[in-house]
This record gives sequence, structure tokens and C-alpha cells, in this order.
Amino acid sequence: MTAPRAIWQGIEPVPHQRVYFANHSSNGDFVLLWTVLPAPLRRKTRPVAALDYWLKSPMRAFIGREVFNAVLIDRRPEARAEDPVTQMVTALDQGASLIIFPEGQRNSSDAQLLPFKSGLFHLAKTRPEVDLVPVWIANLNKVMPKGEVIPLPLICTVTFGAPLHLAADEAKDAFLARASQALLALQPHLQGDA
Repeated sequence: MTAPRAIWQGIEPVPHQRVYFANHSSNGDFVLLWTVLPAPLRRKTRPVAALDYWLKSPMRAFIGREVFNAVLIDRRPEARAEDPVTQMVTALDQGASLIIFPEGQRNSSDAQLLPFKSGLFHLAKTRPEVDLVPVWIANLNKVMPKGEVIPLPLICTVTFGAPLHLAADEAKDAFLARASQALLALQPHLQGDA
């Protein structure tokens, strides 16, 4: 329905371990990003997703766990049995690449991005050798607006940017600001792409 188009800008789709970090405006974001990855990359890439959303029904639980092999994170700190960063690092140590959304929730505001949570920084600090790849997903929020059931047939682009790594002694706020700017720079209207 969306005719997704992958744009590899500053990076190639090669089988390196990566953390793809993207903007988050639709429940279909990780599915679209995962879908445009070449099959060898897709097989090793796991989305990091909200446990409360994916365990809401038996069908969602099956899809989240069995189809996408998602790393399910409990967004309620008071109820967590596991630390989210530890869960993600464990998946990386098992050889997976990850898809994460540093905003932490869907952005339904007028802001281009919500402030990033600290998980991306902690991953970069814990596994500095892993490429952190910014990915801008364009138009999916228009294809499947919040609360809608029937998608609109619009073209979506998924733009992959050059990888980032944590600089020596780079502070958390400085790193997250740099990562946010790298992501914003991939927006189609800033590049001249549609």
C-alpha cells in the first residue's frame, strides 16, 4: 500500500551490526523500516518495541514475538522486571541489529522530533563499536494516521544516513543533540527529495 522506497545516503546496506534509530510517528514505523532492509539484514534485525502495546492481545503478542522477534520493553519503570538497556545490549551481544525510536513514544505533536530518551546514549557508551544509523521515515503518519484502520495509498521514503559513534568524553546531552540533528537532516524537504 505504501510503495516504500529506501534511500541509502552516506551508508550502504551491508551486513554490519547496527542500531537503526528513527523518528516515530506511526505504529507502522518499525514494520516499514524492517521491510525495506535487504533480506540478509532483515533476518538479523530486531525492533525494540513497547511491551504494553505488543502484549495487548494474543495476535499482537504472536506477531511481536514470533514474526518480528521484537525486544519488548516495559515503558513503566515501576513495573519493569528487566532494565531496557540491558535487554538491548543482550540482543546486540547475540548478534542482532536493532531498530529503536529514541523519542520513546509516537510523536503526534507539531514538533519535528520529541526530545530523545537516554537509551541511545547508553547503547553507544556500552557498545561503542556498533554503528548508530539515523533513519528518517517520511509520510507513514499520513498513510496510517492515528486511530485510522484503512491506510491511504501514498509513497513513503525511508532514508538511511551516515553512522554515528559516541566521541571520547562526549556528554549525554551533546551526543543526543548531535543524534537528533543527524536525524532531522535526513528529512526529504531538507534534501530536495519527495
